[in-house]
Amino acid sequence: MPDDLSIEKRPGRVAPNLTPATRASFGWDEARGFLDGLPGGAGLNIAYECADRHAASGRVALRWRGASGERRDVTFGELARLSNRFANVLQSRGVKPGERVFLLLPRIPALYVAVLGTLKARGVVCTLFSAFGPEPIAQRMGIGDARVVVTTPSLYARKVAPIRDRLPGVTCVLVAGEGVVPVGTESLDAALEQASDLWTIPPTSPEDPSILHFTSGTTGTPKGALHVHGAIVHHIASARFALDLHPEDVFWCTADPGWVTGTSYGIVAPLALGVTSVVSEGEFDAEAWARILADEKVSVWYTAPTAVRMLMKAWSGHRELPHLRFVASVGEPLNPEAVRWGIEAFGLPIHDNWWQTETGGILIANTAADPIKPGSMGRPLPGIEAVIVRVTDGVVEVLPRGEEGEIAIRRGWPGMFREYIGNPERTARCFAGDWYLTGDLAREDDDRYFWFVGRKDDVIKTSGHLVGPFEVEKVLTEHPAVVEAAVIGKPDPVAYELIKGFVVLRSGFEASEALRLDILGHARKRLGAAIAPKELDIVASLPRTRSGKILRRLLKARELGLAEGDTSTLETP
Repeated sequence: MPDDLSIEKRPGRVAPNLTPATRASFGWDEARGFLDGLPGGAGLNIAYECADRHAASGRVALRWRGASGERRDVTFGELARLSNRFANVLQSRGVKPGERVFLLLPRIPALYVAVLGTLKARGVVCTLFSAFGPEPIAQRMGIGDARVVVTTPSLYARKVAPIRDRLPGVTCVLVAGEGVVPVGTESLDAALEQASDLWTIPPTSPEDPSILHFTSGTTGTPKGALHVHGAIVHHIASARFALDLHPEDVFWCTADPGWVTGTSYGIVAPLALGVTSVVSEGEFDAEAWARILADEKVSVWYTAPTAVRMLMKAWSGHRELPHLRFVASVGEPLNPEAVRWGIEAFGLPIHDNWWQTETGGILIANTAADPIKPGSMGRPLPGIEAVIVRVTDGVVEVLPRGEEGEIAIRRGWPGMFREYIGNPERTARCFAGDWYLTGDLAREDDDRYFWFVGRKDDVIKTSGHLVGPFEVEKVLTEHPAVVEAAVIGKPDPVAYELIKGFVVLRSGFEASEALRLDILGHARKRLGAAIAPKELDIVASLPRTRSGKILRRLLKARELGLAEGDTSTLETP
């Protein structure tokens, strides 16, 4: 199979939104033209664009599929009315513009209502992953100065009640769904029932705060990245270009809204474009996901590399999914074998893309308009100026193509975070002049495709070589027995660090010393002796955050017998 997969080789082709002419002429003012703005020129509000402007269409906004088989379709009109009610609930409880509303909810309709209702009231919304334990919840709510918490009776009892005395700023807790309403909380359902359908969104500046996202915290204390209402301009442009969303699509973003992907592309972008979104409350299950793709006639699917690799282990042969025309992935680099597996499984390659919590939306992508280079992040989207740099004493040097360095993005795209709340020093360190410094290392080839190397703090120095973990991990996963891999730098008295690998085997392979040596030999052959792993363990699974990122620092701590630190965001087996 060739290293680039062009659109002509894909079934179900439609004319992509991104064209060479678009690249040449694009401007953010043009993207703003896809939005209506508040009536009477009162500004720009995310919730209005996501619900109210489509309310009269009669179209389904959310196809909700519950964990126990429940089904509910929520129209744009219903979403507009219910979010009006939620805004009234907040106002009646004294919530002021700019105050933070934290949502600790599973993927149920109330979550989407609360997000939009908070934004209508000009509050700042923060969605938390419902599988978090009490400690990460307390940490994030403390950093974010939570005023209101919306959760369920069960989640409140298990995760909020134990930390309630650590949240002095919380004046109101609303619980959604069935069950006894705990003491000290209110029923959200009852509050919505009593609230008015009528609400006029106050004037909203594009620079007014809107959404607070927290980084995963894998390398330190979580940082609260604050975004603004104007970010929606980036959301819709990137969804059109990187995900190729068209109004007639049925879209499924599998990410939980507790993570930035699940908010930017599981809520804001598709709703703003008037696209119907599938929402599945259930957790990962290969057969269940296959049924959703088929039964809901999903045409555009956005998922995570972890899910893709899990599907590679469990997927039973080729599936006929005639409506599916575009598949994309984000979260960490997608190895080339996973890109190609998409063709084997359902006749489509998987398009990797890249962005961060701080960027608010996709910046670099393998798009429907361009050939795919398996293993690459893709090319910068229109309106995004991305370069590879070296920073020395605050001076930014743009490097030639082919050299490895840090990805830097020129300021000015609408989705850029405005600050880490309460941490101006850390915010300042992210910028050098006109450039946002991402902390991610990559190289750019002659065709302007970017290739991920690793995080600055993940790079392994061995025998004078700087080695990015993904470079090694990618080769390990190309071995026919390996489905997942992670590598760390292990202290060595001669080489400074040697590279140690950890691999998970595909179904049908048994761990053995012979297989371990064969994998090491494969890596040595592909990478050369200087940067191939010197040690390798075959393991049952790799530690990950619940957002799907491999916790290399946890692997390293376990290998060296060090303290594991905060493991509250660790994905449970």
